[in-house]
Amino acid sequence: MIPDSSPLGPMGPIGPGVGEGLPGGAPRARRTAPPPQYVLTEDTPVYVISVAAELSGLHPQTLRQYDRLGLVCPDRTAGRGRRYSARDIQQLREVQRLSQDEGINLAGIKRIIELENQVTALQSRIAELADSLEGAATTLQQREATIHASYRRDLVPYQPPTQSSALVVWRPKR
Repeated sequence: MIPDSSPLGPMGPIGPGVGEGLPGGAPRARRTAPPPQYVLTEDTPVYVISVAAELSGLHPQTLRQYDRLGLVCPDRTAGRGRRYSARDIQQLREVQRLSQDEGINLAGIKRIIELENQVTALQSRIAELADSLEGAATTLQQREATIHASYRRDLVPYQPPTQSSALVVWRPKR
């Protein structure tokens, strides 16, 4: 056995190795990292109000006021506590910028946010409709190609229409 000169002791940084420190010298099973249970995105609510206030540079009471006014609506925990996402923090900073730098009142800021959300929703709807239209055009082209492929390719002699001198009398039924 090599003498341990590590400042962490004989177990190393993680713990005893295979066969070390276990009763009966049984080998220790390797631990694998558990599969990730949560995927963190910009919309994942992770920040409590105090952290969100610090990240946005606002007072927690201001965040509560913005929530009451509907400017920034954080998610809620089961105990009704607010949880802010990275997107919420970004929106808080934008509200602060519009208020302080541009001089817009909170009602105006709320209207701006509503209009921006509406524009975003309409843009996504346009993208959906464009995809749907593209899919319909592709389907139509495929059907047209199938119909054209089914045409007979035989040569048919051309016969010009003949002038007929027949007279047809039509009598309505009574």
